[in-house]
Amino acid sequence: MSHLLHLDASARRESFSRTLSGIYAAAWREANPEGEYTYRDLAANPVPHIGQAWTELCDRVLAGQITDIGRYHEVVSTPEQAEAWAVLEPLLDELVAADVVLIGTPMYNFSIPSSLKAWIDQVTFPKMKLTGRAFVVTSARGGAYGPGTPREPVDHQERYLRDFFLGHFAVEDVTFVHAEMVNSLVDPALADRRAVHERSYAAARELAGKVALR
Repeated sequence: MSHLLHLDASARRESFSRTLSGIYAAAWREANPEGEYTYRDLAANPVPHIGQAWTELCDRVLAGQITDIGRYHEVVSTPEQAEAWAVLEPLLDELVAADVVLIGTPMYNFSIPSSLKAWIDQVTFPKMKLTGRAFVVTSARGGAYGPGTPREPVDHQERYLRDFFLGHFAVEDVTFVHAEMVNSLVDPALADRRAVHERSYAAARELAGKVALR
């Protein structure tokens, strides 16, 4: 049975990235009526940042060369580590159970929100592999960062996530759906770029639905 894990990270309750992830999720659920669906709002219910006890768990997993995610719990040995494990275990369980991980995220300061980064830190351990899963990222960006644009070199959103999924999780099946130039709706200096945004957003909405059906 297919399982979709759906994460949203935008601080805005009504955002382009949330709308796009919602389009994907709705299309996926319609195409997989018997599939399982798990939703987590990382902005409304933030995941705690990792602390000292988490680093101890990480070190023990690495020292023991434990690559079986199902054995991570074996390294817990102190009350503090047990508390850290209680936070990360449900997050890790959701991730491992998923066939597809859908992430709706804006670009903040050329990169990703701290809410998403906190989730990534919690669920990532050394030599951990999630091969066979697919990641889909629906994003909103204030400007234009696509290939050939002046700001392409400072796109640390897609580049970071793509490199992370491959480098840490060994996942190559990664799809990005971007809505760009959203700041043209609020910045008078970008008003002449609103048509660019509208075309980008329309294409992103269409792509989000199509990607869910592949």
